[in-house]
Amino acid sequence: MTKTAPLRTARPVAAEPMASLKGLLLEWLPQQRWFAGKDRPVTDLKLLSMTELHPGCLHLLVHAEHTGPPTPGGSRPGDCYQLLLGARRELPPRLAEAFIGRANAGPLAGLAVYDALREPRSAALLLDRLRHPGTTGPLSFERDTSVSLPAGLAPRLLAAEQSNTSLVYGDQYILKVFRRIQPGINPDWEVPWALARTGCTRVPAPTAWFRTSQPFEATLGVLQPFLPSATDGWTLGLNALAAENDFTREAHALGQATAEVHQALAAAFPRGPLGPEAAPQKGRLAQEMTERLHATARAVPDLRPYVPGLSAAFASLEADRPAQRIHGDLHLGQALRAGSEWFVIDFEGEPSRPLAERRSAQSPVRDVAGMLRSFDYAARTRRPWHPEWARHCRDAYCAGYALGSGWDPRDEPGVLRAYETDRAVYEVLYEARHRPDWLPVPMAAIRRLAVLGG
Repeated sequence: MTKTAPLRTARPVAAEPMASLKGLLLEWLPQQRWFAGKDRPVTDLKLLSMTELHPGCLHLLVHAEHTGPPTPGGSRPGDCYQLLLGARRELPPRLAEAFIGRANAGPLAGLAVYDALREPRSAALLLDRLRHPGTTGPLSFERDTSVSLPAGLAPRLLAAEQSNTSLVYGDQYILKVFRRIQPGINPDWEVPWALARTGCTRVPAPTAWFRTSQPFEATLGVLQPFLPSATDGWTLGLNALAAENDFTREAHALGQATAEVHQALAAAFPRGPLGPEAAPQKGRLAQEMTERLHATARAVPDLRPYVPGLSAAFASLEADRPAQRIHGDLHLGQALRAGSEWFVIDFEGEPSRPLAERRSAQSPVRDVAGMLRSFDYAARTRRPWHPEWARHCRDAYCAGYALGSGWDPRDEPGVLRAYETDRAVYEVLYEARHRPDWLPVPMAAIRRLAVLGG
């Protein structure tokens, strides 16, 4: 049996372990799907906080520093990341994918360092901490005590690509461990908790969560009920395309569910102004969209020929809905269908944007535009392209939204076009940085929207 090498406790900040870890992490971090600083080389890593969760497992917050000007949506002067690291003399074959490297210096010299979230024992102990509220160093583990949280649920790591790491326990609960940490309350805890208080059942309510007080107050992870029989909207849409099936009934129901969530959000959080006092905000919004466009064009040369037409779409931004809390990154992958019901998940917003912006009141049209773009994404994964499938889904979704909200996004084409354009610009930057092979998908929308905007 492989024994775990004990690690000395260092609460909560100690520079010494970085002598063992810095070289390994400088190579490993940029390779992770959730690492936000891929646009610039990492020049240094600094340890912000370290807590021993159990012998052989360290919880760390590290700050990655970069040089050079940031790209839009990219890492700014640096980013804070949450890591759970284990160390053993020898790593069993079942943890091969978790292996980070073997330390050759410092207090961990000679030990194999690995991602402890991939180790069942550490994952199980993390759930146990959530079952028993309390503090460990700067870490606080909390839960909704009105909900039963059983012991002994077997953990498994979700393999889907995402900007965080998720563990499923016994097909009953899912724990999202946030990777990129910013000061403040993460909306993926704040929003579902508030919606649960309104009686909204479209969003799974938080069961437990953990946070830190050092080096700043921040949310680190959220546990929610898992829907084992649910399928995400992206998979359902692709399956419908592959079978050449209609998807408008599902899209209509999803639009209605989105409207219900928006109404619950408007009830749970303060809303923004509507009327003359909203005009300055509209001007700032158009300016922000234009600035993002120009910054992205500097980073992605393919976008530059379309800047004039796209800018016109922002300049003609018309009257908008009252600002309110929204999802912030709504697409088919953020919607789950279980039986005949749609559920909405992942309220973190666009992870590349500042936390304060993601927690601010915005137009619900932003969410609608995100979902409409997602239908286009799905249609373009098939060859030949299925533009009619996307158009029918978009119309059905808007009709469902109108049924649930009392207003139809299609009645404000200028507003919808502006938000779709802003979303497509975001997609161009994202694909250029993370999935260059997908860049033609948003670029096709850019060409269409540039003509409309002009």
